[in-house]
Amino acid sequence: MFRRHALGGVSVIAIELVLLQPATIAHAQTERELPSVTVDAPRATSQRGARKPAQQVRQAGTARAPKPAATSQPAPASTANIDGGAVKGSFETPAAKQRFALPQESFSITAKQIDETINLKDPEDAVKYMPSLFVRKRNDGDNMSVLATRTWGVNSSARTLIYYDDLLISALLGNNNTNAAPKWNLISPEAIARIDYLNGPFAAAYPGNSIGGVLLITSKMPDKPFAVAKETVSVMPWNQYGTKDTYVTSQTSASAGNRDGRLSWLVTANYLDSYQQPLTYTTTPSMPTTATGAFFARNKTGTETDVVGTGILAHSQQTSGNLRLAYDLSPLVQATYSLGIWNNHQVSTPQTYLRDATGRPTFNNISTFASGRYIWDQTQLSNAIALKSDTKGIFDFDLSASSYSYLQDTQLNPFTVTATGVGYSQNGKISRMDGTNWQNADAKGIWRPFGYDGPQEVSFGVHGDRYRLENPTYASAVWNQATSTGTGQLYATGVGETRTSALWLQDAWKILPNLKLTLGGRLETWRALDGFNVNTLTSSAGAITQSVATAQPQLSATKFSPKASLSYDLNRDWNVTANFGEAYRFPTVGELYQNVSSGNVIYLANPLLKPEHDYTGELNIERHWIDGRVRLTLFEEKTFDALISQSTTVTRNTDGAQIVQTAVSNVDAVRMRGVELSADKDNVLIDGLQLFGSVTYVDSKILADASWKGATTVVGKRVPYVPDWRAKFGATYRPNESWAYTVAARYSGKQYSTLDNTDVVSHVYGAFDSFFVVDMKVHYNATKTFSFDFGIDNVFNEQYTLFHPFPGRTYVLAAKYTF
Repeated sequence: MFRRHALGGVSVIAIELVLLQPATIAHAQTERELPSVTVDAPRATSQRGARKPAQQVRQAGTARAPKPAATSQPAPASTANIDGGAVKGSFETPAAKQRFALPQESFSITAKQIDETINLKDPEDAVKYMPSLFVRKRNDGDNMSVLATRTWGVNSSARTLIYYDDLLISALLGNNNTNAAPKWNLISPEAIARIDYLNGPFAAAYPGNSIGGVLLITSKMPDKPFAVAKETVSVMPWNQYGTKDTYVTSQTSASAGNRDGRLSWLVTANYLDSYQQPLTYTTTPSMPTTATGAFFARNKTGTETDVVGTGILAHSQQTSGNLRLAYDLSPLVQATYSLGIWNNHQVSTPQTYLRDATGRPTFNNISTFASGRYIWDQTQLSNAIALKSDTKGIFDFDLSASSYSYLQDTQLNPFTVTATGVGYSQNGKISRMDGTNWQNADAKGIWRPFGYDGPQEVSFGVHGDRYRLENPTYASAVWNQATSTGTGQLYATGVGETRTSALWLQDAWKILPNLKLTLGGRLETWRALDGFNVNTLTSSAGAITQSVATAQPQLSATKFSPKASLSYDLNRDWNVTANFGEAYRFPTVGELYQNVSSGNVIYLANPLLKPEHDYTGELNIERHWIDGRVRLTLFEEKTFDALISQSTTVTRNTDGAQIVQTAVSNVDAVRMRGVELSADKDNVLIDGLQLFGSVTYVDSKILADASWKGATTVVGKRVPYVPDWRAKFGATYRPNESWAYTVAARYSGKQYSTLDNTDVVSHVYGAFDSFFVVDMKVHYNATKTFSFDFGIDNVFNEQYTLFHPFPGRTYVLAAKYTF
């Protein structure tokens, strides 16, 4: 019986300044629109100065939507309206892109589209059909989901930026798919109004972590009282190796809000109870001789690696809550505050396939079973505050800051297993990240010397951030009892901090009405300090035999990154845009100082890393319709001193287990070039039929790596974790105002996880497979307040691994009621 994990009292909530980029997103109304099952709350103009919408629907045959003229008393907008936008709303220019005249090309999806087309169980599900994007989501409620882009893969969490309104939820503590994954779980799915993706490092307003792109998640805000409740259940039958079971996830989401005069508020809550398929398997280099039940297998390089049981087999209970307040200080200035809290209680109990001579289950003294047995408790808190003007006049400003803190992060493991049977040692390990935190602060200005939508718009800003890592592992006399520091023995620690300050400037100049030149630059100063590591060697029972403490050297760098974009409207229907961006991504505190052991994988810190230096260019050709778009993009990216993980498999002396040691190093030069074709069109051939899809091809290549010491060369090999092909296509049919039917498919080609591309064996645990997955969904609006969903993810039960086994066929049922 798993215990319910209640939050302890939080005595102090540090309210820190946070960034704000809310701007009104007008609703693009279709000729035939399904009734919204959320509250359709038009903005109340009686309490605020009259204004024209910040964005307008494109007129038929025009290439760009005209921007409205400034009004005498415009009112600031906090976020998107509560209905989240219609189908055509996804073709509108994102609010942040329009406000700062950002040069990136964008893709968008609205809450209405998400409701109708996606089996939404977690916030990251919403981007699954966006061109070139892939989220490494291993199970419902996964707290290690990483966003991969067209040129960077599933281990590149620090190469994208993800914002939830004004809060940066990208955990730039590391660049991996474990503890540096974005904090999606903080967001209730019912809070999402729209999601916008901005491609590439082409805007001076964003740091070099935007190499992969920027994802902006906008929350709903109400104009009148409303409340929404939604229940979702997913069921996944599973049969692999010796594990045959059915895994069920239940999720309850709710949101409520109101607007009273100058104050509007939104409260959202989410509870998820998830039983998960095996995320890892326990393996040995050869068949056990004293037990039966093992499955013969090979690893991704072809070496015998037999499966003897599951590793992580978890049950997760997660609770999240958010409060967002917006207050109009005047018709032109708005202040916002956001508070978020997330709690996770997760228990993993491995299953052994082995049987001893009497037929009883046994671990056969294989110690790696112990790493799959754990109790993990997490409580994390976010705060954000911002002050923003929206005059659409000569000058506007944004002042913001945010904070994210690990109030509790404790994982308890037994140190090893007992010599016989399926027991664990009494002693264990306590891994902690309590005290880890980060803060961001920004001051931005927009100067329009010739007025709103004039021939020149100059934006500029100042940025500062701080990331602090605290990651000790202690010995514990009783493995499942958490104490402040264990028994005093320190097995390992990784401590350190990075700080960045920046100045940026951008000028968007309309040389002609149909020709726009955007030039910008970003000056950044970065420091890494307070780095400290302790590493130990232990006996098989957990006694420390050797300990080494190291104070790491300080690092610093100052870099300038120029940006340029030229956009030309050939006529009212066609546009050509060329973008160029130089960017520096500085090493994260985790890459520099964090040592992590997860099962049979060990991640080693490297305190002497250099910033990676990236050049990206692209050419976009786009055709517009009022209800559609097709875009062809040619791109090339070259990165020097690329920060890439390099893995080596070694045999552990104590028990002969195969251990993967992974460390980040600077690869001299890599290059990615390719083409992306995307299209989205409503009312194709018949009224109500929407088709969407994209195809991306990437030719990735390692150009130089002088530090490589392997037996085979890596020059000319493909860059790890970057598939050659990605494709998505689908159709949504809306025959009337009540029904929407969607069928969609996702394909990814082969990718490698080693620099020398020696992992050639597919469809084995640890491999990175190609896959073709088909999803479907039926959405039914029973009334204007009640809706139902039925869907199937992975209809044909494709079995594939991206190191971890990924979900099989999953049935999804949901019901939503709007009060």
